[in-house]
Amino acid sequence: MALLEAHSLTKRFAGITALSGVNFELKQGEIHALCGENGAGKSTLIKLLSGVYPFGSYEGELRLNKTLIAFKTVRDAQEAGMAVVTQELSLIDELNIAENIFLGNLPQIGFRVDWAKVYENTADLLKNFDLKLSPETKVGDLGVGQKQLIEIIRAINKHPSILVLDEPTAALSDHEIELLISHLKRLKAEGVSCIYISHKLDEVFQLSDRITVLRDGQTIKTVQTSETTRSDIIRYMVGRQISDLFPKRVNTKLGEVLLETDQICVADDNSNQVFIKNITLQVRGGEVLGIGGLMGAGRTSLLMHLVGAWGKRVKGKLYVRNRLVDNRSAPKDSIKQGLVLVSEDRRRYGLIIEQTVGFNISLSHLSHYAKFGKLSLLDEYDDNQKMYDFLHIKAVNQNSSVEGLSGGNQQKVVIGKALMTEPQIILFDEPTRGIDVGAKLEIYELINRLTDAGKAVVLVSSELPELMAMSDRIVMMHEGELSSVFNRNDYTQENLLSAAMGQL
Repeated sequence: MALLEAHSLTKRFAGITALSGVNFELKQGEIHALCGENGAGKSTLIKLLSGVYPFGSYEGELRLNKTLIAFKTVRDAQEAGMAVVTQELSLIDELNIAENIFLGNLPQIGFRVDWAKVYENTADLLKNFDLKLSPETKVGDLGVGQKQLIEIIRAINKHPSILVLDEPTAALSDHEIELLISHLKRLKAEGVSCIYISHKLDEVFQLSDRITVLRDGQTIKTVQTSETTRSDIIRYMVGRQISDLFPKRVNTKLGEVLLETDQICVADDNSNQVFIKNITLQVRGGEVLGIGGLMGAGRTSLLMHLVGAWGKRVKGKLYVRNRLVDNRSAPKDSIKQGLVLVSEDRRRYGLIIEQTVGFNISLSHLSHYAKFGKLSLLDEYDDNQKMYDFLHIKAVNQNSSVEGLSGGNQQKVVIGKALMTEPQIILFDEPTRGIDVGAKLEIYELINRLTDAGKAVVLVSSELPELMAMSDRIVMMHEGELSSVFNRNDYTQENLLSAAMGQL
């Protein structure tokens, strides 16, 4: 029986049609996957369903249990039993985990908040998700993946009848994904319905009962998951056949060592606790070195330290292009040395989201255009346009706001900003997180072009198929240390996961 129905939904923004006659149905106790490229209309549809775009701002109708619904606010949708976890996390950094999870839903004794119950229940929820965190930990001190899990826990704790998850595993490791999947299957058995949005088709096929594909704001196909294939879904999404998601590299010849670490140990700037321990690795020109591991293994911290953005080195040496780099290196110094980082958190560290595409692309390279105290705006614009065209950024022009771009195009802007510095070594931290299959393919092709040009690439990824397909070698991290090193012919998903868990 249909629990939630959308009929002929159309939504326009300033003359641009984001949704056009979309139909969608969610059954009781069903996990229904919603797939499509970035910009296909998935997020717009979810915002209609959840009251972000109120009744009256769109055409068409929504029905819940056959009754016409007219949500005016997000609160209306929540009171109707809907809980939504979007890509833009809504946690409050200044509050702790317990306060965030129960915000707006605090249990009370009389007129007082029952704080003992809040912290006790939070501890149980964290334990269920295998999160070894204190309920009193400030959310602002957590990493992206941990915040994602807290957001999901908060939604589940509301005991919704309809749970909507938009790219819930984008920041999670394989272990956390398995835990989430087991919880979603339990909720399904209890009769909870779920709309599941993900670019990770392996998860979609593992979890969902049905799949609806959107393209260009229209419903393309709704199919039973058991009656379709991954290739079919990709074809519906992009409108063409993609035979090989991981393109082959033309030049596999390796050059000299461009980045080398020797027994590096790094402590946190504030706590002085040593978190990165005895890291020794080399990366050559023309090589992709993959780095894997579970959330909290130290991958991001290592990359942040290599570019001088985090940590105090207490031991070891770092060489960039055969030059010893001391611990006082800052990101601007790393850029001068030919080393650049594409951060995992593009909205926090990679972009000034309110500014334009061109503003962001040239931001890391402004000194190049400074002449006699003034910027050469024409040269800046021309170079921005070349990068804009090179990366095939989809926007009206380089004066478009970054905030209005899809996730994949925002990521291209971040990469463009890095490449404007003309680096020799590029550190990619989760470069395909939360972007669609077409944008992923473009980034993979870009990585191949970079290595073909003799540049060194370090690739951190939580997706093992991506890591295996794109890397010449893979090092796995566990609790701040390198647990194992694998050559291309030696790794399997089982070996990599065992190494990530410290079992090899």
